Amino acid sequence: MEIDMQHISKAFGPNVVLKDVNFSVKGGEVHALMGENGAGKSTMMNILTGLLEPNGGSIKVDGKETHFASALEAEQHGISFIHQEMNNFGEMPILDNMFLNKEIKTRFGFIDNVKMKAIAQKSLAKLDVKLDLNQPIGNLSVGQQQMIEIAKSLMTDAKIIIMDEPTAALTENEIGKLFDVIKSLKAQGVGIIYISHRMEELFEISDRVTVMRDGLTINTYNTKETNVKQIVHDMVGRDMGDFYPDRHPKFGKVMLETNKLTREGVFKDISFSVRSGEILAFSGLMGAGRTEVMRAIFGIDKLDSGTITVNGKQVKISNPSDAIKDNIGFLTEDRKSEGLILDDSIADNIDLPSIEGFVKHGMIDRKADRDFVNLLMKRLTVKANSAEDEAGSLSGGNQQKVVLAKWVGSGSQVLILDEPTRGVDVGAKREIYDLMNELTDRGTAIIMVSSDLDEVLGFSDNIAVLYEGKLMGVVPTATATQESVMTLATGGEN
Repeated sequence: MEIDMQHISKAFGPNVVLKDVNFSVKGGEVHALMGENGAGKSTMMNILTGLLEPNGGSIKVDGKETHFASALEAEQHGISFIHQEMNNFGEMPILDNMFLNKEIKTRFGFIDNVKMKAIAQKSLAKLDVKLDLNQPIGNLSVGQQQMIEIAKSLMTDAKIIIMDEPTAALTENEIGKLFDVIKSLKAQGVGIIYISHRMEELFEISDRVTVMRDGLTINTYNTKETNVKQIVHDMVGRDMGDFYPDRHPKFGKVMLETNKLTREGVFKDISFSVRSGEILAFSGLMGAGRTEVMRAIFGIDKLDSGTITVNGKQVKISNPSDAIKDNIGFLTEDRKSEGLILDDSIADNIDLPSIEGFVKHGMIDRKADRDFVNLLMKRLTVKANSAEDEAGSLSGGNQQKVVLAKWVGSGSQVLILDEPTRGVDVGAKREIYDLMNELTDRGTAIIMVSSDLDEVLGFSDNIAVLYEGKLMGVVPTATATQESVMTLATGGEN
């Protein structure tokens, strides 16, 4: 199959998001689509698959002008879309989610669970994933749910597969398995549209790359004939300099210390400390317990034993409100369901932990409040028409910036950032790193949970490594290597 999109345009009211965009993909190739958040990548794919109507332009499939009325129609014609943001029904079993609106029935009209299970397990086996398909999908981690989404796509007889940030929540091992599947699909003549912000993936897996910026296609290259510097320049319209900004930390007193934190069956005896001005990275394979430790510190999940000390004072944190009162902020891994109220405005989301500071004589000082919100939106370069826009209308990267703005504005002295740059483009990543430097220069202590080992090694001061709920050690970043961190992450000793 070959798809050719020409002169595509799209506007939402006065907001023009695509202007004369051109893009093509053919069977047996991986065509990477790069661009900053808000560049229009997902919008273009939503138009291709019938989720959105274009305002202009044409789509040809195998030379014939085509218009899909829905995503289901596009899928029936061999175009499958693995979305970045997952829309699963958390209480529903994995199997039911995988076959939602595509149930297989016996000749008597009953749902054929045996056949559906066999198909699902065959698809998951390609990714080396073994799960109890009867358990609620909400029990799975974000990464596991992403693997389910990929497996769902593999169950279709797709000729073109669109992958929107497929590795954002995956471990290095899972990424390797996915790449093996992609190579196999290529060999079978399947075309892949691969949307990612990870440069190393682009050069490993793609044949061609198209760069978008501000709703325009800037350039298309054969991957072998371009380089990181050129791609980044096309994405942001300027040279970026070094990817990770330099750090010159000045460590102060211990801001948060844990002693033998334990949640039975999840993690045990977790003891560490983080100082004012420090970025302490938490590394480990998926399922090691990194996020679970952070959720317990913030009071989302209950601890069975252990103590937490903040700014020299032992505290009892029973819920997130207690953590916020103790000046702890938490940017969660799953911004969509835990970090934001998607139907509320950007302003209301940013305000959430800080609104009491704008109450005077029982009334909210709206001018001071909006000045505060607009200042944070400007500082974090949130791309939106207005602070009154719904948070759910933003691109994934801009949603991440809103969650970050919420905690920066709250004045947190200890900031836990769980996958702060997941699904965020190269320009926005640099902005987040610069902001983290700013915060630590002002004395904030940052705990950064990251599955990106390059990020862990490139932008932290010390690295805590977890393996199966056990803290294997805390090592200085200056002397750490990929090999030494992975040795600890797999249960070995350095």
